[in-house]
Amino acid sequence: MKAKSGQRTLLASVLLSAPGPIVVGLGLAMGRSSTQLADFIRRSAELAAIIVSWAVYRSTQGQPDAQRKHRLERRANLCVGAAMCLSGAAMLAITFLPDGGQTGNVLPGLIIALLGVTANTCFWVRYRALNRARPNAILAVQSRLYRAKALVDACVSLALAAVALRPGSPVAHYMDIGGSIAVALYLIGNGLLTLWGKRQSAPAHA
Repeated sequence: MKAKSGQRTLLASVLLSAPGPIVVGLGLAMGRSSTQLADFIRRSAELAAIIVSWAVYRSTQGQPDAQRKHRLERRANLCVGAAMCLSGAAMLAITFLPDGGQTGNVLPGLIIALLGVTANTCFWVRYRALNRARPNAILAVQSRLYRAKALVDACVSLALAAVALRPGSPVAHYMDIGGSIAVALYLIGNGLLTLWGKRQSAPAHA
């Protein structure tokens, strides 16, 4: 039953994460904000990572070969870490590229970020509970991922709210840049933790 709960939670993560890049991408089509662009790339990378984690978790349930299961779980988490690091590095570059001073409509990204704070907090609590009940390397990484996602969505919400309320102002500009840097540091930091944290290859609590 715990395994099925883990599969359902991962599948729910995939389904709820899928609209994020689409909505934020539509916002980018109407205007440009460095925070919103960073958020779009982050959400796209996270969606790909969650899909890989769901597929591997599903395929390893009932796997009699413990070494093969361990190897697949480790590879899935390495994919997550690599995607996050690459996205974070791209964000640092994009943040400091000139954007012509036009931020456009950031409302779609702001709405998604606000909804993300609530949804990601719920998933963090859920994954933590599942991992404590039945320790699993993938569930442990997802718990850490969603805890960070909730914090980053809060940061993105503040940055985009400043841009929406005071477009073109120095405060909005610096909060926009700060939001992008925060997203980049989150991606790189958590990516490195996943790549180098060998403890994650064994069952652990998040």
